[in-house]
Amino acid sequence: MVDDDSSVREALPDLLEVFGFASEAFASAEEFLAARPPPDAQALILDVAMPGMTGPELFAELKRRGSVIPVIFITAQADPALQPRLLAQGAASCLFKPFSEVALFAAVESALEH
Repeated sequence: MVDDDSSVREALPDLLEVFGFASEAFASAEEFLAARPPPDAQALILDVAMPGMTGPELFAELKRRGSVIPVIFITAQADPALQPRLLAQGAASCLFKPFSEVALFAAVESALEH
């Protein structure tokens, strides 16, 4: 997962572990790209608004590099046009913060099915 908010980076991996998923957290898109995530990564949870490279910019870069990893966007932005736009670009899901544990689990399960 990639999110510039430290509280999200601390909470989401713990929640994903409760669901039975292993995860790794990154503070920025640049950090994520530099780390060269494991090839067995099955989904990416990605914040939309981050300093530097944004979530959608990272998503575009990953697609440019040939990545087919499903992306679940998370965002605090209240723009109603954002979700359909990201889904049209190929995102697996887009959740608006604050989202429920149930919504996150459903989004991850759906992403893993693709």
